[in-house]
Amino acid sequence: MKILITGGCGFVGSNLAIFLKKNKYKVYSLDNLYRKGSKYNLSRLKNLGIKNYNLDIKNFSKIKKLQKFDLIIDACAEPSVNSFLSDIDRLIDTNLVGTFNIIKKCLRDNTKLIFLSSSRVYDLYSLNSLIKKKKIKKKIKLKKEININFSTNGVKSLYGFTKFTSEELIKEISLISKLRYIITRFGVIAGPYQFGKVDQGFFSLWIWRHINKKKLSYKGYGGYGNQIRDILHINDLCELIHSQIKKIKLINNETFIAGGGLKNSVSLKQLTSICQKITGNKIKILREKKTSIYDIPYFVTSNREVKKIYKWSPKKNIEDIANDIYSWQLKNYKILKNYFN
Repeated sequence: MKILITGGCGFVGSNLAIFLKKNKYKVYSLDNLYRKGSKYNLSRLKNLGIKNYNLDIKNFSKIKKLQKFDLIIDACAEPSVNSFLSDIDRLIDTNLVGTFNIIKKCLRDNTKLIFLSSSRVYDLYSLNSLIKKKKIKKKIKLKKEININFSTNGVKSLYGFTKFTSEELIKEISLISKLRYIITRFGVIAGPYQFGKVDQGFFSLWIWRHINKKKLSYKGYGGYGNQIRDILHINDLCELIHSQIKKIKLINNETFIAGGGLKNSVSLKQLTSICQKITGNKIKILREKKTSIYDIPYFVTSNREVKKIYKWSPKKNIEDIANDIYSWQLKNYKILKNYFN
């Protein structure tokens, strides 16, 4: 099978490309190398003989001229919730126009599509209503897992809007064509080769700051660090996508959600303790009480459907994820200093 991965030099795309290459697929990447760290990942692809098309995903005139593929995995995205603050045009062009271009390419060539979406497609107000307190002073005891049917009605963030609209565009076009697709919504993904920032890839950033004894901040909800997210190791994501590829002729035109789940949920305060234990360093954690309009206090994914259909569940726990990131950062410390803040 010949596979094209858009955003193939990003964190998710590059790891996925290498994973599939090692599983004997013919893998190609499409990435304009805009993001910091993409050239680092490009060298990893080249070492395995994976070709990258250095194209902007919004440029359909060039994308349509690419060779035919059996499957396109659309992993290209501007993933930061706050990206609209710096360049809203890039956000729309990459996350919405780009997906439309990939859909058109799939239609031209009768190519199947796997679209990597986001947990940010869910309604902000509904998510915030799960924890009604504006300040979370104590550990959250809520055990609710969010499934595919959680409300998508209402505001989401512009990033979430572009991902949700792309989902709907895929479904609408599939209804009137032979397009076959799988959509999977992912939350927080972490692991080696992620160049973390405050608003995207915080797990990797947290470990890096502890290694370097640089300060961090608990932001929002009073600044206590009790917000909770579930974390999915990049290797587990690759395993799920691989299962979806193998079954795509039988299982298609479906939307799923996947994440670390309840066992892999962690608060920022708990993450700090893990980082202290691994690195042996304690750093200053500041408190920023003000909550961003796009922040949410709690998100833990239900993997019930993907477990049922694909017999998949995360293998890596929080400690595994932290240790894998820590080992990678230490081993490549001199190079990574140029990529992390």
